[in-house]
Amino acid sequence: MSEISSNASAAGSGSTNVRDPNHMPPIGQAIPLGIQHVLAMFAGNITVPLIIANAAGLAGADTVFLIQMSMLVAGLATLLQTIGIGPIGARLPIMQGTSFAFLPVLIPVAKAAGGLAALPIIFAATFVGGIFHFLIGTVIGRFRGILPPLVTGLVVMTIGLALIPVGVEYMGGGKFAKFVTKDFGAWYHLFLGCLVIVSILAAKFLTKGIASASAILIGLVIGYLVAIPMGMVNAEKITNAAWFSIPEPLKYGFDFTSDLAMTAIIGMCLMAIVSAIETVGDISGITKGGAGREPTAKEISGGTMADGLGTALGAVFGSMPNTSYSQNVGLISFTGVMSRHVVTIGAVFLILAAFFPKIGAIVAAMPNAVLGGAAVVMFGMIAGAGLKLLSDVDMDRRNMVIIALSLGVGLGLKAEPGVVAALPGWATMLLTSGLFPAAFLAIFLNLILPKHIDEV
Repeated sequence: MSEISSNASAAGSGSTNVRDPNHMPPIGQAIPLGIQHVLAMFAGNITVPLIIANAAGLAGADTVFLIQMSMLVAGLATLLQTIGIGPIGARLPIMQGTSFAFLPVLIPVAKAAGGLAALPIIFAATFVGGIFHFLIGTVIGRFRGILPPLVTGLVVMTIGLALIPVGVEYMGGGKFAKFVTKDFGAWYHLFLGCLVIVSILAAKFLTKGIASASAILIGLVIGYLVAIPMGMVNAEKITNAAWFSIPEPLKYGFDFTSDLAMTAIIGMCLMAIVSAIETVGDISGITKGGAGREPTAKEISGGTMADGLGTALGAVFGSMPNTSYSQNVGLISFTGVMSRHVVTIGAVFLILAAFFPKIGAIVAAMPNAVLGGAAVVMFGMIAGAGLKLLSDVDMDRRNMVIIALSLGVGLGLKAEPGVVAALPGWATMLLTSGLFPAAFLAIFLNLILPKHIDEV
């Protein structure tokens, strides 16, 4: 870390502190750090459109287009966060990407409408949900007082703990592999995942400077290279990808009038609340893990507005809902590099990849197990960032009760969603998100419980 700090570029803001969002490392260090952020989120970013395409039964060309748009919009939405426009954007190293949180709404719509008819409905609901998310951002900063370290720490920890199983499933061959293939958990998947973890640890703790800061990237590259002779890299994806393609806004249009449209819009707005809470948690995780401080109301408001605007923008271009990416929060906590300019470089790379699908195909060919090894480390770091936030909290009986109930109910319902299956669909969707019940209980209990419960 000290080498990065001492070699900071004078062309940046002048800051030589890697914990400062305005710090600009030398370009030779900033580029690999930016690419590392892209690699950390790339598979997750293209997985959501792949799932929706499969659910709707779309043809190959439409699937490729959705992937292309997911890269473009993730890059544009990230620029909204790192550079900002007026009050929009946190001006923090926040990487945006397509959100898994909205899949419980999108998959039923895709299956019910079927084929290309599903996309105009999905994008119409995404547009409205994005606007609603943006409006939440305009007022959420005023409620900063109800989001103390106790609440934000619980939110960040819940994000990490809820995502760790996803990383482990990727190590086994992919999040959905166990439902569609027979080799989930095969030795070669686990071998690659463990190799990546060992490589990350070695690079982090046995090297210094840029090599240490790029430990995740090094681990991913080593895993990728080893996977090639093992026959686990799908070269056909790379061969079949086009060299150049121009994005086409409103290719599928919007459908606000179908029977499914209103249901989809309501569902998207409800999940926008969950996504907004997650964004607050991610922003808190970034500022605590990367800068050792709590976020300001301006950062929370601007970041949430950028989240919503990015989602609405995505609908216009043909992308699924966007959100801040928690794995990149873990990456910042892991590397200690807080520079928003590094993430801006990553955003530019994503935009270029959208115009040159061949570039994206090379990264998309990365085996799930390789990504899973890195994800386990990063998701664990997110939980660690939450724990660091909670370390500032007085662990008296009152706060321990809040932590216990929030984590117990939130993660418990996520682990066993059948408990609330008899409730209306929208209620089931919110309660099994993991994050929403944990955040709601943390906020509610913190407001109503007496401050000195030990004395009652």
